[in-house]
Amino acid sequence: MASVRFSNLTKVYPGSVKQPDVTAVKGIDLQIEDNEFMVLVGPSGCGKSTTLRMLAGLEEITSGECYIGDRVVNDTLSKDRDIAMVFQNYALYPHMSVFDNMAFGLKLQKTPADEIRTRVGEAAETLGLSELLDRKPKALSGGQRQRVAVGRAIVRNPKVFLFDEPLSNLDAKMRVQMRTEISKLHGRLDATMVYVTHDQVEAMTMGDRICVMKDGVIMQVDKPLDLYQRPQNMFVAGFIGSPPMNFFHGRVSGEGDALRFEETGSDANRVSIELPSAASALARPYAGKALVLGIRPEDLSVATESSGPTFSAKIEVSEPMGSETFLYLNTGQTDFVSKVQSDHRFQMGDSIPICMDLSRIHFFDPETEKVVAPT
Repeated sequence: MASVRFSNLTKVYPGSVKQPDVTAVKGIDLQIEDNEFMVLVGPSGCGKSTTLRMLAGLEEITSGECYIGDRVVNDTLSKDRDIAMVFQNYALYPHMSVFDNMAFGLKLQKTPADEIRTRVGEAAETLGLSELLDRKPKALSGGQRQRVAVGRAIVRNPKVFLFDEPLSNLDAKMRVQMRTEISKLHGRLDATMVYVTHDQVEAMTMGDRICVMKDGVIMQVDKPLDLYQRPQNMFVAGFIGSPPMNFFHGRVSGEGDALRFEETGSDANRVSIELPSAASALARPYAGKALVLGIRPEDLSVATESSGPTFSAKIEVSEPMGSETFLYLNTGQTDFVSKVQSDHRFQMGDSIPICMDLSRIHFFDPETEKVVAPT
């Protein structure tokens, strides 16, 4: 296997007289270690698939360098990069059997027949396809077809595996199953894998590290829990997590250690809380200025008599999820979500007291959208 590195990697699609050039990837730098499972995640149009296609040799690199191992592969043909790619639409040959689909690349490389049978047999055993080798793709389920596509990549024993949203066409239950199978496969093969998805749940559950992209720029690269617990900006905080982080726009008032965060607006239900010492230390440079408070849905609860500072919010939607309930609420100024236990029944339109775990709040600069970190 091999590491992958991007150095100032850029992709520009030329425009026309009426349309300007489009810069899809804007000079990104990224190091993917040998045997690492790296997930590129972000909304549509963020540049993640374009980045993967440049690594695969399917898109020409405008500027910068792409390394596989110690070798610059900018001008290397895709077939000579020693990579294997799994596509969203399976890309199986309908007239060929499962065996022939999996063996096709090896036959092009003029691999001996005995070795082809051995490699395909081992891959089929790993993926649970041994009983299906004589079938045509039309006789397979979506999950089985995707496993054949993965098997076709495995038999080549490449330096790097590339996955371009391979689970998008599967139903919810099959996506969960295939997520598990691909993660197990990574553990067995100890391979370098680069996986593209728009689904942050896939990213959180599969990746050793996650690269979050927006508008062709890398917003943060980190381990899944570090992304969730310590986002570096509002985009990452709002993209990673389901439901995503809530944001309350307001101002910091008071002096010294007696600081308060007050939500913007005049509604009587607006958030107004006294900040504890640790939060006050972070917010002090913003005294008298605008600030954004972020908090995860699970850190907002229905207040009881023993709860700390509370504020009132109106229930707009209640979504029972079994062991927990998502409450979609409004303070009069801000829509937000609370994830609570399903011990109570909630009615649309009710006003309820909400308690905020002040040890779990994040502050963001409203202009730069970057997290306010200790100095």
